[in-house]
Amino acid sequence: MICVETRHMKAALSAQVNKSDRNDARGIARMMRVGLYRPVHVKTLISQKRRMLLTSRQLLHAKARDIENDLRGTLRNFGLKVGIVGSAKFELRIRELVTNYSDLATIVEPLLIARKVLRDQLGVLHRLLLAVVRNDDVCRRFMTMPGVGPIVALTFRATVDVPARFKNSKTVGAIFGLTPRRHQSGEIDRMGGISKCGDAMMRTVLFEAAVAMLTRTIKWSWLKAWGMKIARHRGMKRAVVAVARRMAVIMHRMWVDGTNFEWKRKEVATA
Repeated sequence: MICVETRHMKAALSAQVNKSDRNDARGIARMMRVGLYRPVHVKTLISQKRRMLLTSRQLLHAKARDIENDLRGTLRNFGLKVGIVGSAKFELRIRELVTNYSDLATIVEPLLIARKVLRDQLGVLHRLLLAVVRNDDVCRRFMTMPGVGPIVALTFRATVDVPARFKNSKTVGAIFGLTPRRHQSGEIDRMGGISKCGDAMMRTVLFEAAVAMLTRTIKWSWLKAWGMKIARHRGMKRAVVAVARRMAVIMHRMWVDGTNFEWKRKEVATA
């Protein structure tokens, strides 16, 4: 069985004047016969389970954050500002603000209960994620790179799944949508923003890892020095994207070669 890339197939079938199930089936069969299709990798069962763990954790985190943002916004209408407070003291701060407002306290209480349940279950999934990463040698190898934590490591492992399906490590950045678009026609040759194709979650965590490396990591490495050089000449936004793309390339190379990140290495596979 072969799974094909849906966007590529849709673009090819859009040339048909009349769209029907019969014409679509005939067009797909014709493209398969002449080889004009892009096969899609079907992930292994264990990678699908890891992906489910990541998406479930992300869902709970997003819902809890939505409740917190809603409470901040609605209470501000009454002149009650939450201010800067961590997740651990958020509930205490909300109760403190609505102490003298019994009607608001009645409305806020169910939201705080729902938030607490979401946060508790988020902690369960996060501990499960840490246990998976702790027992996985590949993920622990990824985490030798600055900026790469358990979430980034497991997301990369679950997304790539089988490193051998990439013949060249440089193509990993393009698969994750971190390479620029290009429009060339005659005398026109424009380079646009990144394509943003492929896995959105993987692209997001790589971007966050690049930001952490450039702004939060204290220890210097050749990769951070390379990114800061780009930031000085072309701006921080371009530097973050370039570092994220190169991190994906290096992590794939580390996986294939079975090596850890080299902090003082001068020349490695470029993005």
